[in-house]
Amino acid sequence: MDSKLKALIVDESSIRAAIIEDGLREAGFTHVVRLETTDRLIARIGEIDPDIVVIDLANPQRDTLEQMFLVSRLVKRPITMFVDQSDSEQTRAAIEAGVSAYVVDGLRGDRVKTIVEMCVTRFRAYERLETELSEARNALEDRKILDRAKAILMKARGMSEEEAYGLLRSTAMNQKKRIADLARSVVTASELLG
Repeated sequence: MDSKLKALIVDESSIRAAIIEDGLREAGFTHVVRLETTDRLIARIGEIDPDIVVIDLANPQRDTLEQMFLVSRLVKRPITMFVDQSDSEQTRAAIEAGVSAYVVDGLRGDRVKTIVEMCVTRFRAYERLETELSEARNALEDRKILDRAKAILMKARGMSEEEAYGLLRSTAMNQKKRIADLARSVVTASELLG
């Protein structure tokens, strides 16, 4: 774990926060900030700019949990959440909200380091999957646009599919554009003129 990473602990209990802080320091974190309240939490996270957020909710109320789940959706950082009790609905909501580690009745100093490391690893894996999914969606969208542009050229110029693709490719290279961007221009022009 990189010791330059900054950790934020959100915990009303100084005793429980000390357990977490000791575990974070053991994991190599030298800069640990603690908030005692969840007031303005999203704004405070933005100000502090931590690399990881550890939230400890001894006996969470439903409203508090929902607020924490909202935080995890909005804050693109690894989040570890310790709770003393939970049900399957709360656990599912935490996972769907993007909490990287949701630990029920497991706050022990000797476990914090391992849990935090797992949280960061899981967050990074999830982030990679999101990036790959986004790239795949973009590639699919580019492919659809390219197919539409080829169809427009085939119809307008009486070309074969290979000829239409060749024209798009050579024009994109000559104009130093991505072929997908040129295809979007062809589709847009066709819609304007059509």
